[in-house]
Amino acid sequence: MARYSKLNPGDMSAAQKAVVDEIVSGKRGRFGGPFEILVRAPEVCKHLSRLGEYLRWGSSLSPALSELAICLTARHIRANYEWHAHAPLAIEGGVPAAAIEAIRTGATPSFAAKDQALAYKLVSELIDTKRLSDASFAEGIAAFGEQGVVELGTIIGYYTAIGNALNVFEVALPPGQAPYFA
Repeated sequence: MARYSKLNPGDMSAAQKAVVDEIVSGKRGRFGGPFEILVRAPEVCKHLSRLGEYLRWGSSLSPALSELAICLTARHIRANYEWHAHAPLAIEGGVPAAAIEAIRTGATPSFAAKDQALAYKLVSELIDTKRLSDASFAEGIAAFGEQGVVELGTIIGYYTAIGNALNVFEVALPPGQAPYFA
């Protein structure tokens, strides 16, 4: 059971309405998901929405790499709604469905694409140890550049914030959809 009720436009403050309008007029084209929660803190919502829009549609990383990092983050924090939204996007972006399922179940995925294998390694290492070894850092820089390494780390942070909001407010999956994580 969700721990929030949907805000009606008539009940929103001017700051909340402005954020909703900005989100709807951006690349998302709609208002919903985690922003239903975040709009309760309009400045947080505005800035996270802008960052998320860049990370999804403006990053130097391919959709496959971005969505892989998002799925690893969702699995790490067991964010069911986040997984529900992004696992299909990862597959659509080119991550093998078998790899996504392995991540969901906590198994080690295999990748034919070297960039996906490296992104998996870097994101997993950063999530697990909160650091990158010198060797992993050097591999990441060689493959993705400084910008790409910054973006991978930022994806983890951003989607941890989003997943935490979804988890704290117990945002429900669509009716009939079983949770992906216990």
